[in-house]
Amino acid sequence: MTDANESRSTHRRAVYIISVAAELAGVHPQTLRIYERKGLLEPARTQGGSRRYSEADIRLLRKIQELTDEGLNLAGVKRVLELEMRTAALEAELNAARAETIAAVDEAHRSYRRDLVPVRQTVVRFDEASQVLRRLSGR
Repeated sequence: MTDANESRSTHRRAVYIISVAAELAGVHPQTLRIYERKGLLEPARTQGGSRRYSEADIRLLRKIQELTDEGLNLAGVKRVLELEMRTAALEAELNAARAETIAAVDEAHRSYRRDLVPVRQTVVRFDEASQVLRRLSGR
């Protein structure tokens, strides 16, 4: 596993119980339950049904707190988070399209080079050209 993948999986690993997650995010555990009911957060669950929170969940909780501290209600927070996720998805799509376009342009440029004919092969002396044209026209 690469460092980036390992780091990503570490941030997604749900290890914190609700009281620790609440403390890390600076909120009351009941607030986490409310966020979950409102669809702002979906913690992992153990086989017994206990909530477990990851580093990514803690970051999300802090983001929710920032937005509510700025005066947004939970419906507004949910909309902002949805729009941010949509924006990130569109940016990823745009970056993929850019990369695809660059690859297509590069391929087109490579094909131009394959179609080029050295000048020596294309130059015909005038007197040779006129003879060829006379033969073709039947004169």
